[in-house]
Amino acid sequence: MIDYAEVGLIAGLEVHQQLLTPTKMFCRCPAGHYTDAHDGAVLRHMRPTLSELGEYDGCALMEFKTRKNIIYLLHEENVCTYEMDDTPPFLVNQEAVNIAIEQCLMLGCDIVDEVHIARKQYLDGSIPTGFQRTAIVGVNGRLPFRGRELTITQVSVEEDSCREVSDKGHLIVWRTDRLGMPLIETVTGADLRTPDEVEEAILLIGRVCRSTRHVRTGLGASRQDVNVSVRGGRRVEIKGVPKAGWAPRLVHGEAVRQVNLLKLRDDLLARGFTEASSIGVASADVTDVFATSELSFLRQEKWERWIKEQGRRPGFELGAGPFCVRAVRLRGLAGTLSWPTQPEQTFASELAGRVRVIAGLDQRPIMLQSEKWPDYRGAIQELRKVRARLHCESADAVVVIWGPEEDTVTAANEVRLRYIDAIRGIPNETRQPFPDGTTDFERILPGPDRMYPDTDSPPTRVTRERVEHLRAGLPEPPWVREERYAGAGVALPVIHYLIRRGGADMVDRLVRETGADLKKTCFLFGEKLVYLRRAGVPVDAIPFERWAELSRLLTEIPLLREAWELIVRRVAATPAGSVSDVVAGQGLGLEPSGWRTRIPGIVERAESRAYSSDRDRIFRIALGDAMGALRGRVPAAEVGAELRRALEERS
Repeated sequence: MIDYAEVGLIAGLEVHQQLLTPTKMFCRCPAGHYTDAHDGAVLRHMRPTLSELGEYDGCALMEFKTRKNIIYLLHEENVCTYEMDDTPPFLVNQEAVNIAIEQCLMLGCDIVDEVHIARKQYLDGSIPTGFQRTAIVGVNGRLPFRGRELTITQVSVEEDSCREVSDKGHLIVWRTDRLGMPLIETVTGADLRTPDEVEEAILLIGRVCRSTRHVRTGLGASRQDVNVSVRGGRRVEIKGVPKAGWAPRLVHGEAVRQVNLLKLRDDLLARGFTEASSIGVASADVTDVFATSELSFLRQEKWERWIKEQGRRPGFELGAGPFCVRAVRLRGLAGTLSWPTQPEQTFASELAGRVRVIAGLDQRPIMLQSEKWPDYRGAIQELRKVRARLHCESADAVVVIWGPEEDTVTAANEVRLRYIDAIRGIPNETRQPFPDGTTDFERILPGPDRMYPDTDSPPTRVTRERVEHLRAGLPEPPWVREERYAGAGVALPVIHYLIRRGGADMVDRLVRETGADLKKTCFLFGEKLVYLRRAGVPVDAIPFERWAELSRLLTEIPLLREAWELIVRRVAATPAGSVSDVVAGQGLGLEPSGWRTRIPGIVERAESRAYSSDRDRIFRIALGDAMGALRGRVPAAEVGAELRRALEERS
C-alpha cells in the first residue's frame, strides 16, 4: 500500500459519451446500427504529416514506426464514402451540437460563440482519415464533488472511431459501423486525489450526461481515459477504461508503477546512466544457440508451425526477413529487469510492451530475460552461450527476442529507447487497461502538434437564443435530485440507479401528476422492477398511462401494493389494456368470503411439510401458502395474525 497524499497522486478524466442521434456526425449514415458482417474491405497504410508549425507529432512518428497494415471492414448499411475519406464531410450534425450544448449547461460550462472543427491526428488506424474531427463547445465548468468543486476544463463534440476486430503482428483489422457516431468528451482538471475519487467522479459525470436522456447507454456507449501522475512523475493516460469499477485498481496500480519507476531512475542515475549515450546496448543473432533447445518456441520449425496455425502472412502480419533469435546485451544494467513496477510486474514487462506494440512481436512469451530465465534442461548452458556471444560481464543483463529478422532489430532498438526513457523518469504514455488493475504500453502520448484546423468544415455560430432555448428544457441537476430523493428516505444506490437508468423521470412525473408517494415509487422503479426486468418481463413496454393508473389505484387501495408483482406482470403482457381490468380479473382488492375457515388446514399442511417443530418455520411456510391465494385481497398482517392464532390453538 502507498499513501496517495504522500506520493502526490493527482488524476483527471476524459469521459467519452455517445450521443443519441439517428445519424452520424459528418454524414447521414445511421448511428448505432452495428453489424457483424461486411460487404467489402479496404487496405490502408498511415504516414505522419507536418503540423501547422512544421513539426511532427511524436505519437504519429511512433505509430509510423510500427509499419502497420490496416484493414477496414465495410457494410453498405452504415458507411459511405465520407468514412473512407473519399468525399468531404457533410455539415456538422446540428442535433449533436445541441446535445453537446445541453451537456455543457448541465456541467456548468461557458458556451463558445462559434463551434470550430479541428483535426486531431490518429495514426493507430482507428480512423481511416488519420485524424478525428472534433470541436470545443464549452469550457470552464464546475461540478459539486465531495464538498468541493470538480473542474470541467472543456467539453468537445467529436466523431467516434472504429471498433477493433483483431490486432496481430503488423496487421490490425477494424469494423467501421461505430465510426463517425457523435460523442462528447468531457475533460476534467487534475482535481482527483485518490483512486476512489476517480471512480466516484466517473459515475457523477455519467449521471450528468444521462440526465438529459439524449445519450446512448449500454456496453461501449461510454468509456473514459484516466490521466494519472505522482509527484516528480509525468502524465500517463490509461486509455479506454470501460467501467468505472475498474478505475480504483488501475489508478492505484499506475501510482505504484510511477513511484517504482522514479526509484529506478534514481538507481540508474546513481550508477552513472545520466544521458542517452550512457545506455550501452548491443545485439547479436543467436538463432543457432537455440536450434535444439527445449524451449521449442525458439526453434525455427516451431516458429514456422506457429505462423501456419495462426495464418500469418509475410507482408501482412509478419515483418521482413527470416526467423531470427536475437539477444540484447544491456551493459551495466543487471538488476533492472527484475525491478518492481506495477503490482506483480517488473521493468521487463515495460520492455515487452514496447516490443509487442512497436516491433509487432506479439507471440507469447514476448521476451526472455536473464534475471528470470526459464527453468529447463540445458537452460544454464544456453544462457552462458548467449552471454559469451555478447561478451557480457557480470554487471550486464540480457534479453532475448525472436521473430522476423527486421522486427528483432526494431525490438532491440526499442529496448534501448525504453532505458533512455527510464533515466528521465516516467515517459508520457497511453496505456491499455486490464481488469486485474494492470496496464500495458499502447503508444506514446500525443502532443499538441497533432491538432490543426479543419478547412473542410465551416464554423457554427452559437446564438444566445439557441442556448437559452436549450437551457429551458433541461432537467434538474442530478445532485439536486439526489438531495430531494435522499430527503424522502430513498437509499443512495437506488437514487443513482434511477438517474443512471432513466427511471427518475418516470418517478417524478408520477409523483407530480398522480400524487404518488416519492419513496414508495422510487422503491418500485429502482428495486422491484429491476428484478422483473432481469427475469425477462417487458416492463419497459408499459406506457406512462398504465403506470399512472396503477399509481392511483395503489394510493386508493393500499392493499394492492402486496400484489404489485402479479399486477405488473399482467399489465406487461397486455400493455394496451386497463390496470383496473387486471385488478378486477384477478379478484384483487376484495376480501374472499370464508378465507379464515381455511387457515387451520393451511397450518396443518405446513406442519407436515416443515419436518420440524420450530413454530417460526411452520409459520413462514403457512404464510407463504396462504398469501399465494390471499395476496392483494387480505392484508398480510391480518393473515399472519390468523395463522398465529391457529398455531396457538394447536399447541
